[in-house]
Amino acid sequence: MRVKRLIGVILFLPIILFGNQNVSAKTFNRVVAIVNDDVITLHELNKKIKEMTGLTPNTLRSQNEKNYLETRRKILELLIDERIAQAKILELGIKITQKQIDATIENIKEINRITHEDLLARLKSEGLTYEKYREKIKTDLERLNLINFEVKSKIIIREEQLNQYYEKHKAEFSGEGQVHLASIFLIRKDPKDEDGIRELSRRGETILARLKKGEDFAKLAKEFSQGPGANGGGDLGTFKTDELEPMIRKILDDIPEGGVSDLIVRPNGFQIIKLIERKEAKVKTFEEVRDAIYANLYNDEVNKRYMSWIKELRKSYYTKVTF
Repeated sequence: MRVKRLIGVILFLPIILFGNQNVSAKTFNRVVAIVNDDVITLHELNKKIKEMTGLTPNTLRSQNEKNYLETRRKILELLIDERIAQAKILELGIKITQKQIDATIENIKEINRITHEDLLARLKSEGLTYEKYREKIKTDLERLNLINFEVKSKIIIREEQLNQYYEKHKAEFSGEGQVHLASIFLIRKDPKDEDGIRELSRRGETILARLKKGEDFAKLAKEFSQGPGANGGGDLGTFKTDELEPMIRKILDDIPEGGVSDLIVRPNGFQIIKLIERKEAKVKTFEEVRDAIYANLYNDEVNKRYMSWIKELRKSYYTKVTF
């Protein structure tokens, strides 16, 4: 009976139901550009806008109509170029294997002297997943092969270009400063217990006074600390300076190696920090970063030639923007 009633409703409202579905489908699959016998839909364009800007088209449009239209135009042009390039890649039979992608990523890590964990952390900070990164590497390798196939002149990066780039961007090649820290942490159990907080503060000041008289930090940490690393003498390990809270970085600036901070008020208690060791940020030598600079300049040149080549190639393709 339920099936019959449903069929009855459909038969009773055939024009309205069909009309609504058709409008929705047309909106969703609306063609916004034609490239030879291929099409780019509004759905693809909106997805690319979200991917490249981090915002939905509606959000982007609500912020600034003029900027939205210009961004949409540029991204649509990019999609057209991608379709043309992909068509040429298929025509030439260019294929990139997973092994090539793996080897390229390993080379990138070696050139930049980073671990796989460092790479993942950088990708996360840029809002990229590892899978998306691999897709990008594949696209870049396809583009490189396309350029090698189509562009006859060789790309030459001169030594003076490398030196000029190094001198201009020397600040970018500073190694990250590191600090080795230990801590004594006194936990505040009840935020409303003012007497308990005062007592905890007095205990912290007493510990600090004993440290300034020369007592062993590790011994006092084992005796009093309720925080991480207490059993190991309060040892917290080594941190990159830029990973620390700004407040802690500022406090450490005034502490010599082997010195301790004053009593630090934290949201959940009191803390004393010892700076065990400091490794200052060091500017890498030209020899250390030469390969990375070469890769950057080479890729820039590849991109320039690619854009010039794709612009010329568009002349042999039928392209039409339909909105």
